[in-house]
Amino acid sequence: MPETRVVFYKEDDDSVPILAWLDSLPKKVKVKCRKRIERLGNLGHELRRPEADYLRDNIYELRVRYQRVNYRMLYFFHGRTAVVVSHGLIKERVVPLREINRAVERKGKFELDPEKHTYLEDENGKG
Repeated sequence: MPETRVVFYKEDDDSVPILAWLDSLPKKVKVKCRKRIERLGNLGHELRRPEADYLRDNIYELRVRYQRVNYRMLYFFHGRTAVVVSHGLIKERVVPLREINRAVERKGKFELDPEKHTYLEDENGKG
């Protein structure tokens, strides 16, 4: 299976929600989340539970657990070879509908103008 290109969703104001969220996390959690994103790039559609799960409306979650806290990164696929990471959250019992709806809305915007809403990182984590 070819590697899947991972991109981060970029808002109209050029902010990148997933990066802002990652920056707010403790270092060990950030490292685990980054590794999970890397696995998503390596496995793409093949990544399954417990690392990833389907939510609804073509929105998926990357799953990370650290010290009994559940961290989630919502994402969607663009074609067969690209995946777009929308944003992250700390999950309580379920992923709130508003968070899934936010990812669905971002997916719609991305599909209308992929170039405008794409943030690419280099190997050093810089855009």
